[in-house]
Amino acid sequence: MRRVALVALLLPLCACGGGEDAGSSDDDRTITVLAAASLTDVFEQLATPFEEEHGVDVTFSFGSSTDLAELAADGAPGDVLATADATSMGLAEDAGVTGDVETFATNVLTIVVPEGNPAGIESLDDLDGSTWVRCADEVPCGKVARAVLEAAGVTAEPVSLEEDVRATLDKVVSGEADAGLVYATDAVAAADDVDAVEIPGAEDALTSYVAATLEQSTDADLAADWVAWLRSEEGREILDDAGFGSP
Repeated sequence: MRRVALVALLLPLCACGGGEDAGSSDDDRTITVLAAASLTDVFEQLATPFEEEHGVDVTFSFGSSTDLAELAADGAPGDVLATADATSMGLAEDAGVTGDVETFATNVLTIVVPEGNPAGIESLDDLDGSTWVRCADEVPCGKVARAVLEAAGVTAEPVSLEEDVRATLDKVVSGEADAGLVYATDAVAAADDVDAVEIPGAEDALTSYVAATLEQSTDADLAADWVAWLRSEEGREILDDAGFGSP
């Protein structure tokens, strides 16, 4: 089963016939979850027991929260939207395509460096003079990074602004950057390739993850079950293990 869909494929799908026939039989029920890039690993883990319990397939489209919310607002096919902040979700809410919005996790910013920390980055101050990256200003991880940097009085400029947190992490994993500002959970997911350097006071700029069913869902009950699953005891345990905080 292939669970990860490309965001670019969503728009062509908008023109396809859906209606009551799509994903309606017990044998081929499927939901599509549009989710923030930082949820990639944990949502894949959450999908396995959900699929087994419900006898369904879960397909994901991961990317920038802002981009996904705009796609959902424009009517792109999907059953659930999960974003890394309430502001991004607001784009879909304002378009009237979401159900009740539920907060299901929190996250905190950290510094990641290549394994062994060859550039000796021990704090935000050490970013000055190094090759480092962060998310673009318009996406949640970029907004959090700016808040943390400003609070610390750090004015060093990154060599690039990435489209989402996974693109930022990849620059460090590949060795293209000495450091990157990502979420703590991304550092956990890439623990074999990177080291994490905690940022004092970063918890003052927590990011909160929210999820909602989408009006265009072809299986509203199943979509609601996924949102409820994120807040269930078992779902919470999986999120905890991945390093996400409780709302």
